[in-house]
Amino acid sequence: MTPKTRTATMKPYEGPAGGWGSAKSVAGVLLREHVPLKGSRLLSTQNKPEGYMCVSCAWAKPAQPHPLEFCENGAKATAWETTSRRADPTFFSSHTLSELEHWSDHDLEEKGRLTHPMRWDAASDKYVPVEWSAAFEEIGRELRALDPHQVDLYTSGRASLEASYMYQLFARMYGSNNMPDSSNMCHESSSVALPESIGASVGTAILSDFENTDCIFYIAQNVGTSSPRLLHDLQDAVNRGVKIVTFNLLRERGLERFVNPQSPVQMLTGKETPISSEYYQVKNGGDIAALFGVCKALLEADDALKASGQKPVAGRDATPKDPDNAAMIAFAASMASADKKHVLDHDFIKEHTTGFEQFAAAARAHQWDELERVSGLTRSEMKKAAATYANSNAVMMVYGMGLTQQLMGVENVHMVCNLALLRGNIGKPGANICAVRGHSNVQGQRTVGITEKPGLAPLDKLSQLYDFEPPRWTGRSTVETCEAIMSGQSRAFVSLGGNFLRAVPPLGCLGWRLRRDPKCD
Repeated sequence: MTPKTRTATMKPYEGPAGGWGSAKSVAGVLLREHVPLKGSRLLSTQNKPEGYMCVSCAWAKPAQPHPLEFCENGAKATAWETTSRRADPTFFSSHTLSELEHWSDHDLEEKGRLTHPMRWDAASDKYVPVEWSAAFEEIGRELRALDPHQVDLYTSGRASLEASYMYQLFARMYGSNNMPDSSNMCHESSSVALPESIGASVGTAILSDFENTDCIFYIAQNVGTSSPRLLHDLQDAVNRGVKIVTFNLLRERGLERFVNPQSPVQMLTGKETPISSEYYQVKNGGDIAALFGVCKALLEADDALKASGQKPVAGRDATPKDPDNAAMIAFAASMASADKKHVLDHDFIKEHTTGFEQFAAAARAHQWDELERVSGLTRSEMKKAAATYANSNAVMMVYGMGLTQQLMGVENVHMVCNLALLRGNIGKPGANICAVRGHSNVQGQRTVGITEKPGLAPLDKLSQLYDFEPPRWTGRSTVETCEAIMSGQSRAFVSLGGNFLRAVPPLGCLGWRLRRDPKCD
């Protein structure tokens, strides 16, 4: 029997991120999952050194945690993990798989945790219970009968680092490097683009950079829904006078204003903290054009100063007879300190970069009307963002999956790096690149060996520690695993955490095809 259809009521939300709405939602989910006391005890230690890491969070544990170091989304995830609801064999005996396929994810989740290992029975189209010993014996028998090249072992950021370490050890002892994971989907663009641009496979920022920055370019990441605890760092930065320049397709409330549930004063008075000092709502897919516009404005200003032969003192025009050039010089003067002759950091560019002239030529060649059309921003908006950037000494580049989960994801990340390099905002306190991932331990999983690329795993160390020879061949990524399943090359799929079919790229409705293709049994 299908659950009753619920009627969802959609209405505008006028309040800030956080506040009493968030507190009410947390209390509600703990009560609904019947874990008000157990859940509250767990939440009191969540994301703290002596406690548990949130299974849904994209932000790291802080060195100095708040009294309550969790967000509304994290509380919901913990409540769902610790719920007293149970999906026992009686439930599965009442529903066929064909019926359950039409249930929503929410309704399936609300039935609670499994109580037994379950096996799908094709004759009845139902899941039936099986003893653990039988499950292990059958799984082992099936895997031993297959070539390890035919087996794919998936994991997501929902798995702990300890479990992920044991999982990759199991995979390699079995003989397979086919380890597609959520990194392939949420930040593979970063893993490719960052080494090509800055020689590092991950972002260069550390948490203390938030304490030393004077400007944050916040690009394509919805802090209120994806990493709400990061709002604490953004709020602290705003209170210190840091400018936050946001480029985002949506008007995300967390990037507009925030009431901190940790602050009694804010909760009692309703005082809000404005987060973004500038908010640029780019078109879908317009990020490269917007960033090129900022770079173009910086280059034009730098060129004007160089041509004028003067130091950038605001209000002084070297060529008053040319209004356009005079305006550009005045604009350039507003973007550089009076003791420098340049907007760009040419010393840094000369010492630490290659290809500057080619990039500068490309930026100069782009026409403003084309950049405006593709980005959705006006020329004046891109120039304003450039002026804010140039008037800052240490700028952080924070970006999320809105940049990476695109057809041009690699190029998007390249552009973020290019903008940072123009003024030397790499490798100094408060000025670095921060790639916010879907789960904070996605990168940690790579560190402990979850990767299809043998060159990224500590294979020699594993061989030394456990006295076996790990496979050295390159395994399959997520997309390659999907292709292998569709072509019949993959004969077994083992999953730890996450939902592969919900997470795979939607191109060509691949997830649905995998579910319905008769070869994928």
